[in-house]
Formats: sequence, C-alpha cells, structure tokens
Amino acid sequence: MARTSFVSKLYNSGPLILLYYLCISEVDTNLESIFEIFTLNFQIILIYFWVLKRPELMANGHVFVAGLINDVVMGFPLGISSLSYLIIIFFGTYVRNKSVNTTIASDWFTFLMAMIFSNLLFFSLLNNFSDLSFSYTKIGYNIFFTLAMFPIFWVLFNLYQATFIGGRDA
Repeated sequence: MARTSFVSKLYNSGPLILLYYLCISEVDTNLESIFEIFTLNFQIILIYFWVLKRPELMANGHVFVAGLINDVVMGFPLGISSLSYLIIIFFGTYVRNKSVNTTIASDWFTFLMAMIFSNLLFFSLLNNFSDLSFSYTKIGYNIFFTLAMFPIFWVLFNLYQATFIGGRDA
C-alpha cells in the first residue's frame, strides 16, 4: 500500500520535476545550437498545461522558484523569468475558472494570448534592465515553434495524465 502511494506521488510530481530539470539544464538553448532556428520555450507549455488541467500539481511557489533558477542559469536579471511564468499562471487560472469545458482549440488560443503577454513582459524587462541583446527574429521563431508544438505536448500531457495520474481535469 505504501509503495503504491509513493509511486503515485512520484507520478504526480513528474511535471514539477520536469520543470525544475528544464530550468537547470538549458535544454532550449542547447536545441538552438543544434538546429539553427528551432527554439522552444517548453517551460511555458508545461506550466500552462498543468495549471490549466491540474493546478494542485504545479504550485505557484514552485513555479516562481523555478523561474529564479532559470534566471540564474541563463544569466538574466533575477525575477524576470519568474514574472513571466506568473503571467502564464494568471492566464491559466483565469481560463480554468471561466471555462466549463476546454478543448485543444480553446487551450491553444488562450495559450497564444498568455504567451504573447508573457513574452512582452519578459523582453521589455530584459531590454530595460539588462545589457543583453536579442534578435526579434529569434523571438518570432521562439513564439512560432512554441505555439506550433503546443498541440503535440497537449496530447502527450493528456496521455500522461490519463495513464499515470488519473482523475478528471480541474
């Protein structure tokens, strides 16, 4: 009995463990060095989906700390990623509270809005409070590929939820 409880808790912690791993490992930066224009902000997809579907698995404090870790690893001013992730949480929470039945189309559209506001905040703060330079074409590629990959990860996360976590959406 205790073993199944431990395994269940481990499966429930899977999205959170993945978030911390992504923030520590710089996977999106490493993909950019392999594929020239392919950049993906997987953390935003992960946070948005799990806040929308199972908010008890992705607590706000954990997301904030993961953002701080991401800032330290990437060399950004402290708190910029955290604020960006909190914007994603805000949109996900709002959509979860206002919608009765979510579909992939509604999640995708609201994800686009969340990503636009999150990236707007992130890059405006980065531009104003650091000397880091960035290319607007790379930002466009990042938004495009993140948005294009959202339905694939939506399906994969739904399969993970149905197979390992169970239960209904929030």
